[in-house]
Amino acid sequence: MKLGPKYKIARRLGAPIFEKTQSPKYALSLARKERTVKRPRGRSEFGISLMEKQKARFTYGVMERQFRKYVDKALRSATPTQKLFSLLEKRLDNVLYRGGLFSSRAQARQAASHGHLLLNGRRVTVPSIEVKTGDVISIRTGSKDSILFSLAGERVKAHTLPVWLETDPENLEVRIIGEPVYDPAGEHFDLGVVVEFYNR
Repeated sequence: MKLGPKYKIARRLGAPIFEKTQSPKYALSLARKERTVKRPRGRSEFGISLMEKQKARFTYGVMERQFRKYVDKALRSATPTQKLFSLLEKRLDNVLYRGGLFSSRAQARQAASHGHLLLNGRRVTVPSIEVKTGDVISIRTGSKDSILFSLAGERVKAHTLPVWLETDPENLEVRIIGEPVYDPAGEHFDLGVVVEFYNR
C-alpha cells in the first residue's frame, strides 16, 4: 500500500497510527502543531466517521476495496465490531508484527510477499492470509540466515505479546492460541464508529 508522508498523515488524523510516528519526535511535532493552531475546526458526524475509518485502514495498511470486504463480512456477524477487529488482527502480516518478528507491518508484509515465511510448514506469499487458532508461523530455513532476521530473536524476547499469541524466540515461531478481543481503549481508532459508517 503506497502512502504519502507518514508524519503528515498521522498529524492530519490526530493519532500515531504508524510505527514510525510512535516516538518522542512525533509527539514533539504534534505538540508544536497544537500550539500554532488558533481555532480548531469542528467536524461533522460524517467527518468523524471517515477519519476513524482512515485511522483503521492506515494502521493495518489496507486498501479501501479490501477494507470494505472485511466490513461486509463483519456486518454479517452478530458482533460486527469484534468480527472486524478479528479479521484485521488475524492477517498474517499483522500477526508477524504483533509477535515481534518484525518492527513494522510494512516490513512483515514485504517478508511475507517475498516468500520468507511458512504457515503450518507450507510456504506462503500472501500477507493478507487469515490465520486461525492453532496455526504456527515460522521463518523458512533458507531465510533464517538473512540479515532481515538477524535481530528477530532478540526483538521477539523484548516484545510485549497480546494474550492470543505465543512465541518461540529460538526457532522464530509465532503460534495463535486464542482470539483477539477488541478494546477501544487500547487502539487509536473506534471500529464501532467505522461499522456504523458503513451500515448507514
